[in-house]
Amino acid sequence: MLWIIMTAAAAPLQVARNALQRGLVGDAGPWGATLVRFLFGLPFSLAMFAVVAVLTPDAHPDPSARFWLGSIVGGLAQITATGALLMTMHRAGFAVATVMQQSSLPLGAIIGWLVLGDALPAAAWAGVALATAGLAILSWPKRADVKGSLAGAGYGLASGAAFAVALNGYRQAGLAFEPAHPIFSALAGLVIAQTCQSILLLILLAVLRPQSLRAVAASWRLSLSAGFFGSAASACWFGALAMAPAGQVRAVGVIEAPIAAAVGRRLFREKLSLRQWLGGALTVVGVVLTVLR
Repeated sequence: MLWIIMTAAAAPLQVARNALQRGLVGDAGPWGATLVRFLFGLPFSLAMFAVVAVLTPDAHPDPSARFWLGSIVGGLAQITATGALLMTMHRAGFAVATVMQQSSLPLGAIIGWLVLGDALPAAAWAGVALATAGLAILSWPKRADVKGSLAGAGYGLASGAAFAVALNGYRQAGLAFEPAHPIFSALAGLVIAQTCQSILLLILLAVLRPQSLRAVAASWRLSLSAGFFGSAASACWFGALAMAPAGQVRAVGVIEAPIAAAVGRRLFREKLSLRQWLGGALTVVGVVLTVLR
């Protein structure tokens, strides 16, 4: 049951990283803050992989096409998901964005049913219905800012859908690389994904938004902290995904929702309305029901 412990550890680490990234959005923009997660986390990921590689001398890695495809697809989806998540935080708030991110599970279930023909039990459909109702309540537009509320909801759903793709991509990569040593496999995939993500975002920002790179460099201390927490969280997520299905990992990961609510209230002075509490609770219950068998 090591994957449960790793998922439980990943949730608060991810909340800490998200909070630090949100602080960078104002100067660096959402894509500059997204770059921080990967570029400044890469040295920590390399160090962790080096330690695990020394402790796993009998590993036999297999960088097959399945591994590269899963890593690349997962990496691109994660970039999209992170940028959309930061936009949701900016428009809808820290805690609401974190809960909206949980839409990855019911969206993934519906996509699997429509595209892959996956059969879902009654409890899973009940979970999809509850999560959908909760997300609808959470994203219901405010009268004073209908356009902004709808934009925040759109970014939140896009973030959840992209995270659903990333989770499954990374799981496939981990299973293909070295299934007998899931931690070794997970950290290898993490290093490769973060390297590709950093290079891609550096090139894009250098061409399109060089001022974002200057802002990231100026905030290197905050960026380094965000990178550390991001790398530690990703290592836990990757390790858990190498040992358990993405749906189960995501279901345990919903513990980040109450943590994010507490952090949003403490650090950003966010107060959730009764409607938002109800929507968040329905979403969390729906996500858990979706993976019950």
